[in-house]
Amino acid sequence: MKVQVLYFDGCPTYVAAEQAVREALAEEGIEAGLELVAVNTDEGAQELRFPGSPTIRVDGRDLFPVPARAEYALGCRMYATPGRLMGSPTAGMLREALAKEGAAHAEDDL
Repeated sequence: MKVQVLYFDGCPTYVAAEQAVREALAEEGIEAGLELVAVNTDEGAQELRFPGSPTIRVDGRDLFPVPARAEYALGCRMYATPGRLMGSPTAGMLREALAKEGAAHAEDDL
């Protein structure tokens, strides 16, 4: 399983999101490579279909999918967490999403 955190350099929340992903992977016992992917141009955002920073992908799929759009550009991403909007998903949201991905990968290996 390949996990990526896509971000742009001006994003104030991607470091916390990266740490939360690492912790969630460890807590779920999921062995996966984690790659930081800098997206620092609008052209790169368009090419990668980047909905905002931070974006967390597993094997190329957004862990928290958003509707497709005509234009992608650099910007901060907001997540609907229990109670309020935040700049990154909560640890619980990450654990739940990663656990589902881990289970899907285990089924694929059968």
